[in-house]
Amino acid sequence: MANKRSVRMLSAMGGASTSRVLNLHRIALDHGKNPEFQQKPLFVSPILNRSFVFKHRTRADEAALFADPRAVSTKIIIPIDNDDLTVGGYGMFVEERGYSEMLRNAGRYTSDTLERDMAMLKRINALPSLDPFLLREHLRMHDIEVASCYFAISEGDQQRMQDFAEKELSRLVALAGGESGTSRFVSAMLSSQVSEKLNPLRETLSLSSDEFREGVFSWRGFLYYKWSVNDFWPEVMKVLRELNVFVPTGAITPDQKSYFAGARRSIIESVRDNGAAVTKALEVYDHAYSELVANQSAMVFRDFFLAAPVMFLEMGEKLAAISHVVRLWQHRFTSGTRTNIDADELTAIFTNFIGGFGEWTGTGRDIGKPAVAPPSGASRCA
Repeated sequence: MANKRSVRMLSAMGGASTSRVLNLHRIALDHGKNPEFQQKPLFVSPILNRSFVFKHRTRADEAALFADPRAVSTKIIIPIDNDDLTVGGYGMFVEERGYSEMLRNAGRYTSDTLERDMAMLKRINALPSLDPFLLREHLRMHDIEVASCYFAISEGDQQRMQDFAEKELSRLVALAGGESGTSRFVSAMLSSQVSEKLNPLRETLSLSSDEFREGVFSWRGFLYYKWSVNDFWPEVMKVLRELNVFVPTGAITPDQKSYFAGARRSIIESVRDNGAAVTKALEVYDHAYSELVANQSAMVFRDFFLAAPVMFLEMGEKLAAISHVVRLWQHRFTSGTRTNIDADELTAIFTNFIGGFGEWTGTGRDIGKPAVAPPSGASRCA
């Protein structure tokens, strides 16, 4: 059962999806009568298809739930009452011990439909975030087609990403034989399959088909992140300024006042550190790409290609934590709602943000900062 803090967060997220939260509850409310939604659901089980899917920073006390250590896990919360999220929900982690039986019971599955939805969850679990662009591309790469309403990517954003990719890759295409092939090369790069048009590059890099396919998907991720970061960062700064001065309504205990001061500092420092790490990863890519097109150094770019899947996961985790802070804050603190946030709800929101940057102290990658302890009596949110 989701705890009290989780219930608060489910209510706060009533209409929000972020890079850490896929809000299927809201998508079902908005698109449930859409024929495409009915014909191409993300999950076959109607129960699971109205749940909340989280990218969750695994805590030390949760490590024993899994057969192998992991810094980030995928958590599902199924609301008990779809009309009243304050009632709470049932939660489970993908691939925790006994997870298949828990999922079978919660989703009321037959064997065939359970297998299909478990395969979908396996794909989602492999991603570092629930960013709609990356989720769509990942599913397309595995020939999985679901309704477009799950991704909410505007045609304008798709075109801007295409234009950016063409500009970014034009130097490589020119090196290979002329600007006229840029659009075709970019289309091949961004298609659901690794096209034969990319074989000359694969042969130049001396990579196997599997190595090249994984590298191309991660390269797409780097291109997407590089495109999105510049426009995204001013929003980050605006939210951090608001977060740093926001005062909740009602009484504030001394414990809460102390917690808010420490939490603000922890969130701002974590955003700064994660942002610096993302910048460093993008600089590694820029260097490798420049070596390829300026100096025809295939070996440097080959090294990047082989390292790209791991780098992509780490960069995705860091950006997802930052993006979650921005999108949830923007959703919850829209005009007209600012006066409705009391100290308990702000504590829940701050604790949720901090958890996304890392409270992990057990085995596995620790890519966050130590969390500030919530005030006395507070529990951690999902």
